[in-house]
Amino acid sequence: MRKPRVLIVDDEPPIVLSLEFLLNRAGFATASAADGEQGLQLVREFRPDVVLLDIMMPKRNGYEVCQAIKADPELGAIPVILLTAKGQESDVARGRALGASAYVTKPFGNAEIIETIRSILAEPP
Repeated sequence: MRKPRVLIVDDEPPIVLSLEFLLNRAGFATASAADGEQGLQLVREFRPDVVLLDIMMPKRNGYEVCQAIKADPELGAIPVILLTAKGQESDVARGRALGASAYVTKPFGNAEIIETIRSILAEPP
Protein backbone atom coordinates (compact mmCIF):
# COMPACT_ATOMS: atom_id res chain seq x y z
CA MET A 1 0.00 0.00 0.00
CA ARG A 2 1.30 3.46 -0.93
CA LYS A 3 2.14 5.85 1.90
CA PRO A 4 0.08 9.04 1.85
CA ARG A 5 2.15 11.91 0.45
CA VAL A 6 2.50 15.22 2.27
CA LEU A 7 4.17 18.25 0.72
CA ILE A 8 5.58 20.71 3.27
CA VAL A 9 5.97 24.27 1.95
CA ASP A 10 7.68 26.47 4.54
CA ASP A 11 10.70 28.79 4.48
CA GLU A 12 11.85 27.95 8.02
CA PRO A 13 14.25 24.96 7.90
CA PRO A 14 13.77 23.92 11.56
CA ILE A 15 10.00 23.65 11.03
CA VAL A 16 10.47 21.68 7.81
CA LEU A 17 12.92 19.26 9.46
CA SER A 18 10.69 18.66 12.46
CA LEU A 19 7.61 18.14 10.28
CA GLU A 20 9.48 15.74 7.97
CA PHE A 21 10.69 13.72 10.97
CA LEU A 22 7.24 13.66 12.58
CA LEU A 23 5.37 12.77 9.40
CA ASN A 24 7.85 10.12 8.24
CA ARG A 25 7.64 8.49 11.68
CA ALA A 26 3.84 8.56 11.40
CA GLY A 27 3.93 6.70 8.08
CA PHE A 28 3.73 9.50 5.53
CA ALA A 29 5.99 10.13 2.54
CA THR A 30 7.19 13.73 2.45
CA ALA A 31 8.71 16.30 0.15
CA SER A 32 9.46 19.91 0.96
CA ALA A 33 9.83 23.31 -0.67
CA ALA A 34 11.33 26.49 0.79
CA ASP A 35 9.25 29.08 -1.09
CA GLY A 36 5.91 29.45 -2.82
CA GLU A 37 7.20 29.08 -6.38
CA GLN A 38 9.05 25.85 -5.60
CA GLY A 39 6.03 24.64 -3.65
CA LEU A 40 3.69 25.10 -6.59
CA GLN A 41 6.14 23.31 -8.88
CA LEU A 42 6.40 20.38 -6.43
CA VAL A 43 2.60 20.11 -6.14
CA ARG A 44 2.59 19.40 -9.88
CA GLU A 45 5.53 16.96 -9.73
CA PHE A 46 5.06 15.18 -6.38
CA ARG A 47 1.23 15.01 -6.54
CA PRO A 48 0.76 15.05 -2.76
CA ASP A 49 -2.34 13.83 -0.98
CA VAL A 50 -2.12 16.89 1.32
CA VAL A 51 -0.17 20.17 1.25
CA LEU A 52 1.04 21.81 4.48
CA LEU A 53 1.47 25.42 3.42
CA ASP A 54 2.99 28.32 5.34
CA ILE A 55 1.47 31.72 4.54
CA MET A 56 4.39 34.10 4.93
CA MET A 57 7.04 32.98 2.41
CA PRO A 58 9.28 34.46 -0.27
CA LYS A 59 8.41 34.58 -3.98
CA ARG A 60 4.74 33.60 -3.54
CA ASN A 61 2.88 33.66 -0.26
CA GLY A 62 0.72 30.78 0.91
CA TYR A 63 -2.52 32.48 -0.06
CA GLU A 64 -1.28 32.85 -3.65
CA VAL A 65 -0.10 29.23 -3.77
CA CYS A 66 -3.39 27.95 -2.32
CA GLN A 67 -5.34 30.00 -4.85
CA ALA A 68 -3.21 28.65 -7.74
CA ILE A 69 -3.67 25.05 -6.57
CA LYS A 70 -7.43 25.42 -6.22
CA ALA A 71 -7.77 27.17 -9.61
CA ASP A 72 -5.97 24.33 -11.46
CA PRO A 73 -8.40 21.60 -12.57
CA GLU A 74 -5.70 18.93 -12.19
CA LEU A 75 -4.68 20.02 -8.67
CA GLY A 76 -7.82 21.57 -7.21
CA ALA A 77 -8.91 18.47 -5.30
CA ILE A 78 -5.67 18.35 -3.28
CA PRO A 79 -6.41 19.46 0.30
CA VAL A 80 -4.38 22.39 1.62
CA ILE A 81 -3.67 22.95 5.31
CA LEU A 82 -2.46 26.47 6.01
CA LEU A 83 0.21 26.72 8.74
CA THR A 84 0.88 30.16 10.09
CA ALA A 85 1.56 32.43 13.01
CA LYS A 86 -1.23 34.67 11.67
CA GLY A 87 -4.26 33.49 13.60
CA GLN A 88 -6.62 36.44 13.32
CA GLU A 89 -10.21 35.75 12.30
CA SER A 90 -9.70 37.62 9.00
CA ASP A 91 -6.67 35.43 8.13
CA VAL A 92 -8.65 32.23 8.76
CA ALA A 93 -11.58 33.55 6.71
CA ARG A 94 -9.28 34.47 3.83
CA GLY A 95 -7.68 31.01 3.84
CA ARG A 96 -11.08 29.29 3.88
CA ALA A 97 -12.34 31.54 1.08
CA LEU A 98 -9.37 30.47 -1.07
CA GLY A 99 -10.22 26.80 -0.52
CA ALA A 100 -7.99 25.73 2.38
CA SER A 101 -9.29 22.60 4.12
CA ALA A 102 -7.84 23.55 7.50
CA TYR A 103 -5.96 26.33 9.23
CA VAL A 104 -3.41 25.53 11.96
CA THR A 105 -1.65 28.28 13.90
CA LYS A 106 1.99 28.13 14.97
CA PRO A 107 3.15 26.95 17.38
CA PHE A 108 1.22 23.73 16.91
CA GLY A 109 1.36 20.37 18.63
CA ASN A 110 2.59 17.24 16.88
CA ALA A 111 -0.64 15.38 17.62
CA GLU A 112 -2.67 18.29 16.20
CA ILE A 113 -0.86 18.13 12.84
CA ILE A 114 -1.16 14.33 12.55
CA GLU A 115 -4.85 14.40 13.54
CA THR A 116 -5.61 17.21 11.07
CA ILE A 117 -3.91 15.37 8.18
CA ARG A 118 -5.54 12.04 9.00
CA SER A 119 -8.94 13.66 9.36
CA ILE A 120 -8.64 15.36 5.97
CA LEU A 121 -7.42 12.16 4.29
CA ALA A 122 -10.40 10.28 5.75
CA GLU A 123 -12.91 12.72 4.20
CA PRO A 124 -14.51 11.65 0.95
CA PRO A 125 -13.27 13.69 -2.06
